[in-house]
Amino acid sequence: MNPWKRLVAGCRKKSPWLFHMNAGSCNGCDIELVACLTPRYDVEQLGIRLEGSPRHADILCVSGPVTRNTAQAIRTVYGQVCSPKAVVAIGSCPASTNAFVGSPTVDGPLSKHLPVDVFVPGCPPRPDAIVEGVARAVQILAEREAATTPPARGDPAAADPAPVPSEQPR
Repeated sequence: MNPWKRLVAGCRKKSPWLFHMNAGSCNGCDIELVACLTPRYDVEQLGIRLEGSPRHADILCVSGPVTRNTAQAIRTVYGQVCSPKAVVAIGSCPASTNAFVGSPTVDGPLSKHLPVDVFVPGCPPRPDAIVEGVARAVQILAEREAATTPPARGDPAAADPAPVPSEQPR
């Protein structure tokens, strides 16, 4: 891996940037997400930062059930987040549409529209549960980064795998 890609991979592990999108929620989950940024939980000391543009974000956090009005916008924003990316569904609404099930304006759970990596349950979830969900998303990002990056030259992992021994004759 060249030095630039190694630097970017290290920065993603140490300081993931989040983009938050409300897909039609009651704002309970949004308030809890913002509470993570307050001095009590202070996720910024861990390098986690709420970003204003999806093009600069590593993790997409979505709250609320997906409505007909926001379905296309969510897919557009998801396409703007650079790869590798992770999606965190905050609250019960993106997982199951919760209290809004059967509503004519709701277009279904988030997993119908995007591949969701982490579900943070609760209505609304506690800020420490949101931090734990983001930490899980950071681990998923690190695994994806390792899977897409070829090993460096001279790395023992880059060598050919050991051959599988054949069956012993009887």
